[in-house]
Amino acid sequence: MDKRLTRTDYLFALMFIFMLVCILGAFFYGLKLGQLKSDEKYDKIIHADKAAAPEIGAYDQQVLVSYYHTIFLPFREFQNKWFEQMSQIEAGNAATDSAAVLKELSKIADEKYAALQGKTMPASSPLLVQSLQGYLKSLKLFSDALGSFQSKANGMSQAQLLDTIQKDPYFLEAKTQSLTAQKNYFEAILAWNGTLDPDIEYFDPVNTANLDQWRAMNLNVKNVYISAKLLNSKSFVPFYPQDLTARIDEFIANGQAKKLNVNDVNQTMDLLLSTNAVRAGDFVKSKAKWYGNETLPQLPFFLSVN
Repeated sequence: MDKRLTRTDYLFALMFIFMLVCILGAFFYGLKLGQLKSDEKYDKIIHADKAAAPEIGAYDQQVLVSYYHTIFLPFREFQNKWFEQMSQIEAGNAATDSAAVLKELSKIADEKYAALQGKTMPASSPLLVQSLQGYLKSLKLFSDALGSFQSKANGMSQAQLLDTIQKDPYFLEAKTQSLTAQKNYFEAILAWNGTLDPDIEYFDPVNTANLDQWRAMNLNVKNVYISAKLLNSKSFVPFYPQDLTARIDEFIANGQAKKLNVNDVNQTMDLLLSTNAVRAGDFVKSKAKWYGNETLPQLPFFLSVN
């Protein structure tokens, strides 16, 4: 005989079904909540990565070449003239009108400053924006300092004039700004290299590289290292960072570093700079021998002496 369900049995069954529905609801709610939190977490990570990384194309070759011709080269033309005229004063020729030399340099600095003032770089290329600002500050400082020296230049001996210029804080700051701008440009070149070779091994120039660490660096990493060290030592020089890089590589390869018991790159740099052993064009001359497999943008100063 069938036993009829009591009211209690119905109530128990309803309560069981209700609890089952609540459990399933809580499970799916928890699952959904977990997915939302997980998505939010990874969305933050993804956006953080996007914010940290330069935008695609920020340092592509076209941007680097454009910067070279419109900003880097005009400053380089002033820089070349600076060393040419300083050498003229240093030669001690009695016929040299030092005030006129400084006036000409000041005029060139003004012209290059005016040319660069109208130039801009995209905000997506902050290293190039900073580099442009550095060159502008440098030219302005050079122009002002040169103007202030014109009136007293002929009242000093040429040796005194050069010594005073070398120690003048405005000239020193002008050189520092240009070296900072140069470093920013070479960092931009390295950023371009990084887009082609994500596995590139960087080296922090704050540290001193030993010779084994130097050998392991690619060329663009070496050039950033050199540009940073030139800035740190306030070495305003007539050659490019890659020229010094090439001389260091040659110095190590031919056994001179071992022979002279030089153990790190800074010591090598100091030795080469103190002996005037680096010239503009050293890189181009040795490029085929040492750097045939290196990745470089098609920039004129990697291709020919200029």
